[in-house]
Amino acid sequence: MWRSLVALALLLSLLLTAIPAHAQGPAIPTPHLLPVASGFDRPTHLTHAGDGTDRLFVVEKPGTVRILQDGALLATPFLDLTARVLSSGAEQGLLSVAFPPGQGTPDHFYVNYTSIPDGDSVVSRLAVSPEDANRADPGSEEVILTIEQPFANHNGGQLAFGPDGYLYIGTGDGGSGGDPLVNAQNGNTLLGKILRIDVESAPPDAPYAVPATNPFADTVGFRPEIWALGLRNPWRFSFDRATGDLYIADVGQSTREEVNHQPSAGGGENYGWNIMEGSTCFQAETCDTQGLTLPVTEYGRDLGVSITGGHVYRGPGRTAWQGLYFYGDFGSGRIWALQRSGDTWVNTLLRDTDLSISSFGEDEAGRLYVVDYRGAVYLLAGATYLPVIRW
Repeated sequence: MWRSLVALALLLSLLLTAIPAHAQGPAIPTPHLLPVASGFDRPTHLTHAGDGTDRLFVVEKPGTVRILQDGALLATPFLDLTARVLSSGAEQGLLSVAFPPGQGTPDHFYVNYTSIPDGDSVVSRLAVSPEDANRADPGSEEVILTIEQPFANHNGGQLAFGPDGYLYIGTGDGGSGGDPLVNAQNGNTLLGKILRIDVESAPPDAPYAVPATNPFADTVGFRPEIWALGLRNPWRFSFDRATGDLYIADVGQSTREEVNHQPSAGGGENYGWNIMEGSTCFQAETCDTQGLTLPVTEYGRDLGVSITGGHVYRGPGRTAWQGLYFYGDFGSGRIWALQRSGDTWVNTLLRDTDLSISSFGEDEAGRLYVVDYRGAVYLLAGATYLPVIRW
């Protein structure tokens, strides 16, 4: 099946325009966008259950989760929470879904959404129907965590289980512009952070536990759930399934979009917002960068306006793709690949598309998908070559 899909992708590539490189470097296979499915209502996220079924779960902003199975979109939603989800704001809605690892056929999962009536961020656990693995039970919802949102934007929304089995949660700085409440640098709030909590082995009388190894578990002036801080709106982050490294794409304010890298042994990093925007001081000529972790790559508003984080490729074949971090931009539709070479990070601008890239996703085998907010899902496929762009 995949051979025929790749052949079709090569034909489709004739319709897509690749961006010429600015400097020569090692060749990287250029992705072609192979249509997988369409008809989604403002899709925001794509993932799998890790249960051997190869199903893809596609989150829709108004509050539903749909299933792609064997290339077909199932007619009945896996989950419908539209009566509880506030999605009127551009950055509100049902934002992600996560399945706990190592469970076989999952009997429960987690969602992140902004809730009616006030737009607070809610992380919940829901059960899968024991009679039908393609249906969830909306009545089983258990709220794990609620975070008050002072404004309608910058809600973050990503959920992902790390290689340690803990649930990581991305939260925005609370919204407006410039972080007026200084949430990202405030250890007493969960806003503007990556959080890490234990939801799978929490005591019966608590919705979650705080891992004792969290970097601020015993630090006065910090919420113990905090894993990293200094983030504006980490809309999408992901773990490298081979190394455990964490990649965080943080949406910028007005000049810089950035990718942050955290080694698998990391934790406690301060990524700088709102002292910094990318590698530049925010609204100041100079600033104190001591103790801050700067991005490994960034780009300006000439190339995009809202970064969408992706994944490190660890899928079948594509030897030259192995270890590359693919990401894109919601506004410009551009797709990049980021590669580490020693202490240097090399960025490759691969494609200029007309997509509104709201998310990337992986299937169980590690193949990568692009989610178009206008309603479609694409597989990254193909094997032509472009040289590397060095910034």
